[in-house]
Amino acid sequence: MKRDEEETGETVEEDVTVPTRFFLLLIGGVVLVFVGVAVIVVASVFYGTVSASAGAVIFIGPFPIVIGAGPDATWMILFSVILAVLSVVVFLVMNRRVRRLIG
Repeated sequence: MKRDEEETGETVEEDVTVPTRFFLLLIGGVVLVFVGVAVIVVASVFYGTVSASAGAVIFIGPFPIVIGAGPDATWMILFSVILAVLSVVVFLVMNRRVRRLIG
């Protein structure tokens, strides 16, 4: 481990600084997506599909567009809005930390 990496918790490679926490958050998100897909596939194989519901949030700039379909669309839309709010909060917190490190 390099001395800079031990002191700051960042990896420096060719003048590009990547915070270790951000990288771990990115890897964690990818792992969660794969685990979610695996759970859905296993549930579909064992229980079949009686009814399906879906909800999504599409960001265009700072404006979210929320869509949903199916009998449980209200819950899916609510869950999607909560995830959208959490993603904006995480973005703002990460942005504030990066600005503090830079400036």
